[in-house]
Order: sequence, then C-alpha cells, then structure tokens
Amino acid sequence: MQKNIKNVSETEQELEIILSAEEFGAEYTQELEEAKRTVQIKGFRKGHAPAGLIKKLAGPAIEASIAEKMASKHFGDIVDAENIKPASRGQLVDFTFTPEQLTIRLSYDIHPEFELKDYSGYTFTRSNYTVSDEDVQREIKLILKGHGTLVSIDEAASDTDTVIGDVTRLNEAGEPDSEQKTENHHFTLEYLPEENPFRKALTGKKAGESVDVTADAQDADTLPTTFRVAISEVKRLELPELTDDLVKEITANRLETAKDFTGDVRIQITEHFTSKADEDLLESISAKLIEENPVPAPKSMITSFANMLVENAKRQMGGGFPKGFDESQFRGAMGPNAEKHARWLLISQKIAELSQLSVSDDDIKAYAEKEAEKNTAMKAEDLLNTYLSAEFRDYITDTILKDKIYDIIKSKVTITEEDAPIPAHRG
Repeated sequence: MQKNIKNVSETEQELEIILSAEEFGAEYTQELEEAKRTVQIKGFRKGHAPAGLIKKLAGPAIEASIAEKMASKHFGDIVDAENIKPASRGQLVDFTFTPEQLTIRLSYDIHPEFELKDYSGYTFTRSNYTVSDEDVQREIKLILKGHGTLVSIDEAASDTDTVIGDVTRLNEAGEPDSEQKTENHHFTLEYLPEENPFRKALTGKKAGESVDVTADAQDADTLPTTFRVAISEVKRLELPELTDDLVKEITANRLETAKDFTGDVRIQITEHFTSKADEDLLESISAKLIEENPVPAPKSMITSFANMLVENAKRQMGGGFPKGFDESQFRGAMGPNAEKHARWLLISQKIAELSQLSVSDDDIKAYAEKEAEKNTAMKAEDLLNTYLSAEFRDYITDTILKDKIYDIIKSKVTITEEDAPIPAHRG
C-alpha cells in the first residue's frame, strides 16, 4: 500500500491510498461471487450468468463498493500511524479502478496546529451579587402572583392591570370594520413593552371607555393600522397573604412557616446569582481567549455546532419552528456563534492537552458524591452507577473535563471581585 497526504488548508487534508491487486483482490472476488448469486439477468437462471457479463453490468457498483470498503479499512490505521488529528470522517472524493490497482482519494477535516498564547497576565472581574431584603420581597411577590386572584375594579387601569375589551380594526375612512373584530380580548399591561401603543393607550382608562390605538407600520410600504378598543372590564391581581398554610401548599409541605419560606427564597436567589456570576466569568474568559487566539475552525465542527444551536432553538419553540419560519436564514445567522463555539472547543482541548488533563473513575465518583450532597433524595452510589453507564459516561466525562480546564485557567489568571446589585426583572 502506498499513501500520499496533501494539506489543502490549515483545517483540511486529502489522502490518496494506492492498493495493489493483492491487497483488494480477495474482497473484489467475494463481491463478484455475491453478484453472481444475486443479480438476475434476462435469459439466464439466477447464479448462472457468465462472469464477464456480470462484470459488465455490475462492475461499476462492485468497484465503488470495494473503494468504500478499502477506504474504511485503511483510513483509521493511516490516521494512527501518521498521528493525524481528524475532525471529521474521511469522505470518498473519487477513485480509479483497474484489475491491477485501486487508487482512492479521501477528504477530511483536521484539527489545526497552533500555539496557545500565554494568558497568565489576563485579569477578569467576577460580580459579587448582594441580595437585599427588597430583592427577597420582590421574588416572593412574583411567587404569590401565581396564587393571586383577578378581581374587577371600578378604577382607571394601572400599568400592572389587565384590560378586557372588544378590539375592532378601523378602515381607511376611520370607520369600524365589523368583519375584523376580536371580542373579549385581554391586555395584560405589565407584560407589554413600555413603548407598546396598546399599553400606553389603555393605561389610565376605565371600563365603559373606548380608545383608538394606532399600531406602527411593519415596513415603509405599509400604512399604520388603527384599532378601536371598547373597554368592558378592568381587572387587578390581588395577592394572598403569605401565611404558614399557604407556605405548606406552595412547597408541598417541604417548608412550614412564612419565616422559613422567606429564608429559603433568599438562599435560592443567592445560589442562582452565584451561578450566574460564575457563568458570566467563564463567558468572559472564553471570549478573551477566543479573541487572542484566532485559530481556524474546521468546517465540519462549525456545522456540528450550528446544528446544535438550531436544534436548541427548536426545543425552545416547543419542538419545531413555526410555519413559514426561514430555517436556512436562521442557520446562517447562527454561523458566527457556531464558529466561536468551535474555536473555543479547540482552545480548551489545547489547554487540556498542555496540562495533561484526564478524567478517572475516582473523578466521576467525587462528582457523584458532590451532586448527591445537593440533592439528598438521591444516593451517591446510584448516581455513580448512572454516570458510569455507557449512556452517560461520555457526557459526565466531558462535564468534569470542562471544570478541570476552567480550574486551570482560573489558577493562572487574576480574578477580582466587584459588588453588584442583582438585576431587577419583571414578572
């Protein structure tokens, strides 16, 4: 066997494999005998057609099959022998076949060679979020909203109320179009953007009033649309008192008193924003290293991350994109983000390689014990058996390795703490 390796780019190679008849002859003979047994040719009983006729009719298919088999058989061995780091499977580009020689040409992506810049002088800031009593009460209020009651009020609507009314589109003459009418439409004002024309027009209005609302045109070629809202009712959400009985109901008897509930909410907020601070820090670290190390990413790796981002978006939309959604345009928009993911994977793999990082069974056991401490309903032994299973081992190994990589980075860079209030959010 002869082999020739050609660098097409920093992330792509071509491999030419040249085989003699002695190296592929046995497989060819086997394929030919199989074709003799199975190919039906008019005028001959199955299995009795002349070999020359079989070669003429089925020869091209047999040759293509042999080329695929020989490529699959030898690619892995050549990759190992030449210390190639493929980023994709070898794809058969073309082949030439004669009774004496088979020449196969394969194309595949490779991990680029690059030197990682020294990052020990980098400085990053981690937010130290402080949780105030107001933050806790705001979160409790959001929780209580889920147990509140909407009641009718005879007052002007505030920007947190719900306005109910019939909505009718007005034609160009300013007259109501009865065929374009929606009855009993609910406007929950606090969930509308502050600049939304319906929120601005309905705030301050009472039941029995009518108001015309003009919605901005979607594009320059479309005229603004005006609607008339005949308000039939204004409702306000009344929150229940945080009693011990309500705490038991909300927490399924996990907590018993309002005091315990308040303390638990504080703990949950603190844990959430501690996690957010860590995630934001790691995001800034990866962004800096990507910026400082413009390593080219293999196309197949970028495509893989683009597929992942598209599938994640589908899951967030209930399993699929809505009708008329341009998936190809969305996939294209995801390209730069997919490339960043690919480049960060290459950089993190380089750090793991330079630091000789690996994940042992003891590491997985320690991870299982740590996770069991977070969830007392699960036993460390059961988690360990799950993590060591064929289904989960690769995922857990990857998770632990990522933690080790970040630990290496954090041990070499400077990280400062900066106090920050937790971001307010609307509910």
